[in-house]
Amino acid sequence: MYSALLGFFLPSGGGKWVVEAPYVMQAANALHYHLGWVVQIYNAAEALPNLINPFWMLPIVGILGLRARDLIGFTFVQFMINLPLVLCLLWLLGTTLTYHPPVMPH
Repeated sequence: MYSALLGFFLPSGGGKWVVEAPYVMQAANALHYHLGWVVQIYNAAEALPNLINPFWMLPIVGILGLRARDLIGFTFVQFMINLPLVLCLLWLLGTTLTYHPPVMPH
């Protein structure tokens, strides 16, 4: 919920990552979860809502003379299919890598 609310104020995925990365990575270290997969899971979770609120479709709507409601049903179906599929695959693939704690240089 916090991340979704933050997305209204920082719409860029990179900007949100700068704000959220410290405690997301700290939680990953506490849970002994592979840090590379944490970043990938964060990116996928950040991209999935774009299927419901697709700003990428605005040029297509203008070029084809469609209305947003003509496409929103398609994007909602894609979201409902991709949400469980992507999250399950990320969880499954995330369990295949072993955790290595970060090494801080001296």
